[in-house]
Amino acid sequence: MTVFKPTRQSRAPYASDPYNARGRAIAQPSGSERSPFQRDKDRIIHSSAFRRLKGKTQVFVAHEGDYYRTRLTHSIEVSQIARSIARVLGLDEDLAECLALAHDLGHPPFGHSGEDALSAAMAPYGGFDHNAQTLRIVTHLEGRYAEFDGLNLTWETLEGIAKHNGPLVRREADLKTLPWALRAIPDFEALELHTFAGPEAQVAAIADDIAYINHDIDDGLRAGLFTIEDIMNVPFVGDAFVDVRRRYPDISRDKTIHEAVRDMIGIMVADVLAETRRRLEKYDPKSPDDIRNLPEAICDFSADFREKERPLREFLMTRMYRHYLVNRMMGQASRVVGELFELFIADPSILPTDQQAQAGGAHEIATARVVSDYIASMTDNFAIEEHRKLFTVSGYLSR
Repeated sequence: MTVFKPTRQSRAPYASDPYNARGRAIAQPSGSERSPFQRDKDRIIHSSAFRRLKGKTQVFVAHEGDYYRTRLTHSIEVSQIARSIARVLGLDEDLAECLALAHDLGHPPFGHSGEDALSAAMAPYGGFDHNAQTLRIVTHLEGRYAEFDGLNLTWETLEGIAKHNGPLVRREADLKTLPWALRAIPDFEALELHTFAGPEAQVAAIADDIAYINHDIDDGLRAGLFTIEDIMNVPFVGDAFVDVRRRYPDISRDKTIHEAVRDMIGIMVADVLAETRRRLEKYDPKSPDDIRNLPEAICDFSADFREKERPLREFLMTRMYRHYLVNRMMGQASRVVGELFELFIADPSILPTDQQAQAGGAHEIATARVVSDYIASMTDNFAIEEHRKLFTVSGYLSR
């Protein structure tokens, strides 16, 4: 019987090489069964923060319905797209998938409304940023391992998380303007925050764009916030629906939506691949560091597609993200987060025992940051239930 032994995947010269990675903060033996990036991915999947994503909203609050996407289902869909793109480009698929799965770990409950509310509450205490919070989770807050706090991920994974949206600073003097959660990471300057991320991180970021745009269209249509007819005049999207109806004139509305979304994802991935190949030919990078130091991202949509995409983003902003039903829901969500923060700051004694032990007593900044970590970790339903318990007379009496 022949025993299968995994080998290094065939990769491009500019791909990240897990066997020549820059290492972890606490050195660990690599092992022969999994590459360092595979271990990072596995640690993300087994983390508490990753499991909690199933209860955090994408656009709709989690209790609105089981069908709509959560941060967890979104992250899984991003990882599938990222892995597919990485494979075609000869990049490290495990690193691309790892970064896709990790990119939303730091989101608080209730999506962008929850983040806006927590950012406003934390403004006097160093602010709040979900990307920085993701780094705080994987370097400090996850408490699963005997030898270290956090997940002790590789430099390449930490860098990709930090620079999910591109370079964070232009010069060293700008480092002091970064969110406190990022600056609290030991030796955070070593993440080279003035450069672009490595190629796998750029793939994960563009996969995030592809996933959320298409799946927000899907969720918005199925929620009845707009109709197929409403979106027919939007460039690129309308063409996809026209083509599906031409090919399949007799299928149901649900199948029409599914086929159109499939086609749009395929069109966007094809555009990214074509544009990325054009830039690879232009710059001819020989290493991941060559890509980090380029004057622009290596992985992106074409300028032509960016023009087509703009009316779609405007449509979703008007017809979905600012729809009055979503506004009502997110207005309530924002109040829940803001009121919980104010109450916990005013009376830290009502925090759970573990959080009380970490709070700073008379040191308001330390207490605020513990409160921020606690609220950011909450799922939508847990935050709603905490608010009910603490702000209604019958909250605890009805338990």
